Amino acid sequence: MVAPTLLGGLVAAAALVPLTQAARPDIKAAPFHPGRAFPSSAPRTKTCAVKPLGNGTDDSGNILKAFKDCNNGGTVVLDQTYNICNPLDLTFLNAVDVALTGTVGFCDDIEHWLPRTFKYNFQGSSAMWVFGGKDVHIYGNGVGTLQGNGQKWYDRFASNATLERPIMFVTDGLNGGSFTGINMVNSPMWFNLIANSTDFLISDIDIKVGSTSSNPAKNTDGWDTYRSDGIVIQNSNINNGDDCVSFKPNSTNIVIQSLVCNGSHGISVGSLGQYVGTYDIVENLYVYNTTMSNASDGARIKVWPGIDTPFQPSLSGGGGSGYVKNVTYDTFHHSNNDNAITIDQCYGQKNQTLCNQYPSNMTISDIYFKNMDGTASSKYDPRVGTLVCSSKEKCLNINAESIDVKTPSGKTAQWLCTNLDTGLLDINCVTAVTKS
Repeated sequence: MVAPTLLGGLVAAAALVPLTQAARPDIKAAPFHPGRAFPSSAPRTKTCAVKPLGNGTDDSGNILKAFKDCNNGGTVVLDQTYNICNPLDLTFLNAVDVALTGTVGFCDDIEHWLPRTFKYNFQGSSAMWVFGGKDVHIYGNGVGTLQGNGQKWYDRFASNATLERPIMFVTDGLNGGSFTGINMVNSPMWFNLIANSTDFLISDIDIKVGSTSSNPAKNTDGWDTYRSDGIVIQNSNINNGDDCVSFKPNSTNIVIQSLVCNGSHGISVGSLGQYVGTYDIVENLYVYNTTMSNASDGARIKVWPGIDTPFQPSLSGGGGSGYVKNVTYDTFHHSNNDNAITIDQCYGQKNQTLCNQYPSNMTISDIYFKNMDGTASSKYDPRVGTLVCSSKEKCLNINAESIDVKTPSGKTAQWLCTNLDTGLLDINCVTAVTKS
C-alpha cells in the first residue's frame, strides 16, 4: 500500500485531557469462535479528545495527531461531528481504543480523492483511511456513525464504469482488536475490507445504503475478507447492493453468525481464481444463523473459469488456481431469494461451452449446506437453487441436508445440479428445470 502525503496543515486540537468517554463494551464471539482465544488487551492510560474544526473543514490532521498522541495505551475520542477530506494512514497503532460515538463523514469531492486514496492491487480497490497495528478496538456503542456520502460516486459510476471508488473502512495488517456498535451509511463502494489481518471481532454493525437518484449504489459489499485469519462477524444488520459478506482469496478460519441481510448477493465465497498465476485459498468457514431476504443468492460459492475472460469494464479474470475447503452454511432462513444455494464455477462468463472447454482450476471440496428453510423468489420458479460444477474432479464431497426451501407457486422445488455426487444432496436435483 502506498501512503500518500496528507495535505494541509496539522492543527493542534487533540490535547491529552481527562474526561469520561464511552467505555469499550465487553463483547464476545458467540456462540461460535474460530477455535482460539483472541489476544488480551493492554491497559489504556491516557485519553485524546478530538475537537472538530466545524463548517465542513477537514479534520484529518487533528484526528491523525490524536492517534499519534494516544498511541501505545490510549483512547481516541471522536464524540462529535467530523469531516475527513484527506487520506489517513493509521497502520502504526498499538494498544489504542477509539470511542467513536459521534459521526465521521468523508468529503465527497471525487476529483480530490481519486489521486489521494490508498491503492490496492486487487479488484481496483482503494481506501480513504486504513487501520493497522496491534490491539486496536473501535466502538460506537450503537450511536457512532461512519457516513460515506456515496451519492456522487453512485452517479458518476453510472456513466464511468471504471471509476475507482474508495472503500469506507479498511484494516490492513491489524492483529487483534474489534469493531463494534457502528452505524455505516452510504459507502462509495465496499463498506469494509479486512485485509492481512488476524484475530479481529466485528459485532453489532448496522449497514445501510440508498441512492436518492435513479443510479443504484453498486458493489456495496458489507464485508470483504482478504488474506485474513481468525475473523468473526456477528449480530449485524446489512441493507446493501452486493455481497452481504464475501470471502476473498486466502480467507481462513472465519465465523459469520447471526446476520440479517437484505437486498444483497448473498454470503459468498469468492470470487476466486481471478488472476493467472495466483493460488487462492479459502478454508475453514462457518456461517451460522443467517436471515437473507430479497437477494439474488443466499449461500454462494463463485469461482472463475480456467481461462481469462472479460466480465465488466472494471472486472475481468479467470485462469487462476487454488481451492475452497471445509465451508459450512448452517441454519439459513430464506425470504424471496432467487437462488437459495449457488455453486458457480463459471463466474463472469455466460458461455457455458467455453467453461466446459476450460474448466475452473479451483477445487471445491467438503462443503456442507444444512438446516435451510423459507421461500425462494418467483424469478426462476420452480428452480430454487443451482449447483453447477465445471467438472466432477473439481467438486468433491458437496453435501446438503435438512433443506426445506419452497417455491412461491407451490410447485415442487427443483435444484439444477451438474457434475457433482447427487447422492450427497438431500434435495430434488434435476439436470434441466421443467416449468410444468
